Amino acid sequence: MPNDRRAWHPGGTYFFTVNLLERTGNDLLIRHIAELRASVRVVKARYPFTIHAWVVLPDHLHCVIELPQSDSDFATRWRLIKDGFSKSIPLTETRSSVRLRRGERGIWQRRYWEHLIRDEQDFVAHMDYVHINPLKHGLVERVAEWPYSTFHRLVEGGVYPHDWAGGGLNNLDDDD
Repeated sequence: MPNDRRAWHPGGTYFFTVNLLERTGNDLLIRHIAELRASVRVVKARYPFTIHAWVVLPDHLHCVIELPQSDSDFATRWRLIKDGFSKSIPLTETRSSVRLRRGERGIWQRRYWEHLIRDEQDFVAHMDYVHINPLKHGLVERVAEWPYSTFHRLVEGGVYPHDWAGGGLNNLDDDD
């Protein structure tokens, strides 16, 4: 995608959606969650960013991250995260002739969705979107049940209540 179509804003806070190439029935990201976490950790150490929200689903992920004040290069971060993850797992996927010719793996979609957060209301809406995604996709009945999310850290920090968006215990009718 041409650079002029991206919102390059030093110190910006961004929402991202990053998808696997093959999404149907693919649980690669949660099956190899340790490798994904390691890749993020390595890139974050070299190219710092703040993670405000992150959720990993079987076939895609969403996050809200903030770049340092003098930095707008989220593209390098995503290239390195995807590359590091891809190199850390066995080569088992089918690859097209184009990907073979380019020496690419067949794991990730080449592009990703990026949105520059505009204000506090936009920030809150995207934080909520990230964390409700496992419930939205029918992976859990309560947001708190999904283990691959910053939701738990934010509950500990007092940002969300444990029972937010379907969390908590089932209530029994007093008449039962």
